[in-house]
Amino acid sequence: MAEDTRQDKRASFSAFTEHGTNGVARTSALASGKTGASKKLVIKNFKDRPKLAENYTEDTWLKLRDAVGAIQNSTSIKYNLEELYQAVENLCSYKVSPTLYKQLRQVCEDHVKAQIHQFREEYLDNLSFLKRMNRCWQDHCRQTIMIRSIFLFLDRTYVLQNSLLPSIWDTGLELFRTHIVSDSTVQKRTVEGLLEQIELERNGETIDRSLLRSLLGMLSDLQVYKDCFEGRFLTETNRLYAAEGQRLMQERDVPEYLHHVARRLEEENDRLVCYLDHSTQRPLITCVESQLLEQHMTAILQKGLNNLLDENRVTELALLYQLFSKVTGGLQTLLKFWRDYIKSFGGEIVCTPEKDKDMVQDLLDFKDKMDNVVQTCFARNEAFINAMKEAFETFINKRPNKPAELIAKYVDSKLRAGNKEATEEELERILDKIMIIFRFIHGKDVFEAFYKKDLAKRLLVGKSASVDAEKSMLSKLKHECGAAFTSKLEGMFKDMELSKDIMIQFKQYMQNQSDPSNIELTVNILTMGYWPSYTPMEVHLPTEMVKLQEVFKVFYLGKHSGRKLQWQPTLGHAVLKAEFKEGKKEVQVSLFQTLVLLMFNEGEEFSMEEIRSATGIEEGELRRTLQSLACGKARVLNKNPRGKDVEDGDHFNFNNDFKHKLFRIKINQIQMKETVEEQVSTTERVFQDRQYQIDAAVVRIMKMRKTLSHNLLVLELYNQLKFPVKPCDLKKRIESLIDRDYMERDKEIPNQYHYVA
Repeated sequence: MAEDTRQDKRASFSAFTEHGTNGVARTSALASGKTGASKKLVIKNFKDRPKLAENYTEDTWLKLRDAVGAIQNSTSIKYNLEELYQAVENLCSYKVSPTLYKQLRQVCEDHVKAQIHQFREEYLDNLSFLKRMNRCWQDHCRQTIMIRSIFLFLDRTYVLQNSLLPSIWDTGLELFRTHIVSDSTVQKRTVEGLLEQIELERNGETIDRSLLRSLLGMLSDLQVYKDCFEGRFLTETNRLYAAEGQRLMQERDVPEYLHHVARRLEEENDRLVCYLDHSTQRPLITCVESQLLEQHMTAILQKGLNNLLDENRVTELALLYQLFSKVTGGLQTLLKFWRDYIKSFGGEIVCTPEKDKDMVQDLLDFKDKMDNVVQTCFARNEAFINAMKEAFETFINKRPNKPAELIAKYVDSKLRAGNKEATEEELERILDKIMIIFRFIHGKDVFEAFYKKDLAKRLLVGKSASVDAEKSMLSKLKHECGAAFTSKLEGMFKDMELSKDIMIQFKQYMQNQSDPSNIELTVNILTMGYWPSYTPMEVHLPTEMVKLQEVFKVFYLGKHSGRKLQWQPTLGHAVLKAEFKEGKKEVQVSLFQTLVLLMFNEGEEFSMEEIRSATGIEEGELRRTLQSLACGKARVLNKNPRGKDVEDGDHFNFNNDFKHKLFRIKINQIQMKETVEEQVSTTERVFQDRQYQIDAAVVRIMKMRKTLSHNLLVLELYNQLKFPVKPCDLKKRIESLIDRDYMERDKEIPNQYHYVA
């Protein structure tokens, strides 16, 4: 029949010059025997379509219905599939499509309706019910695909042209949804069965995941997943994890709990990959995070953060950060607790006087530890880095002045000769770390005072480990605090270099003297403004030393007229040649130790009072000196009676039996030790300097503003002063300036000041 139609089509094309009655005519440029001749191509209508045989439609439908029935009952089809496909095409060509579509739908609907009975059996347990439902769904899908392959022509012509009609596949889904899944009993049992299987898996049992994947895929395909399953599923998940969170927070410690939460999130993500619909991801994960984390954030941090940080549990801290970053407000809460921990732990280091000895090393170790936590656990989060800086600055200034003093002493211990615990590179690293702690300190003038005092000792007693390290530290301080901060320290180095040049000239000068001395003198010329101020002490020097001092004085003032030399014996030191039974030794001692030891050239035994009157050394200093010579490691003197402390009435004699493995013995370490008096005077000097600075700042501000209220003046002072100061201290300095007529109080407004020119 189709062949005949094609022949008719070919027969309708002829080349005519006149138009057909109903045909389409057009001129065709076909070549002909005659030049310039042209013919027209005429297209005519088809001849009448052959009519279908009687009962063809009914017979064909019966054949198709039998085939559909065979598919639905899983029996063999009597007819060839190609023949069935051709039959559908023929029916569609003769406008039977609407009837054919309705008939097919009805057959499918009747079959689906009949399936509901197998789900009415109450003896089935939930798992068996799910398996039966899955089998039914798989059969239905397979049958629908086969039926569609036979009725494909109908699906692609009639159904496609009628947008309101669902395709055969969609019809199959609609029928299954309407008559099976939408049944309240079936739907309830299916959802309950699915939830039961998921709960079993959450409790650690093994389930058939492919069964769940298939059934949840069915609900998605039928577009009932959200309405009938997801809501119930999320409610059950919420209930389960709310109870679990409450229980485990009581039972487990924080590291265990965090690992449990991470495992639960991993499991739920695995379920999403394996069988849950991807649309459930956000609400499901949010639900787990909310119940296991968000509800317990404060409790987790209160219970476990301090321990994790104390024990440096890097893995758990990284996990904590990772989990809290998923929850709204999680990182802000963690940040607050982190900052509080640093303030608390650091405050304990700084505010416990018993720990002063190790304070700086503890601070450096603590800073390293916290830096490591931020780097490895908190993803170098800028907010956490800033919070750490703020916390360090807060706690380190809780105890004014002491941290600054101890940092200066720590630097001194590292830059001192004999510090063999670090190479140059390591020393540089330590200094860099020290500078980080130094930045947090408000009272940097305290650091400067103690650093300057210790630097002076290192330079004058020759105890500096490395000039390069000293200059490196100086450049770091200059970079941090500006040139004004380091100008005096730089001046100290200049003095030492100039002194070397002067001593070269002095040695040449001494060679030209007619009466050369057998004592070699080295003098450091110090500019008074650069160096710490030392209390002048008059001591009784041997005649040869006094004579040599006078020679140097004549030499120096001859070159620099108008200058005044003031001798400072405190930091003087000498090398003495001594003879013991064991043999000759050289003893490196302080000037005070020198004066004491030289006395034993004149006699064998002296009392403390005799030594004091002979040397003129101040009592406290003399006790320390005698203690270092008679009670220390290198006992060149014997004390009678024996004991660790020097008392009035003690007698001393030369220890001729003294033994030591070294030829040159250093006993002048006493000079490097800080006395209580030194510490007090340094601190007092800082406070005195601060008063001068406050006075200068007040006068400077009032001179510029002329008239100013008390509050504005105080505010301006806080902006200008670089050290911490209390309002009551400022008030005292303002009152002092009023008394000294630098400014006056307004007669009508007592809270206002005027500058007095």
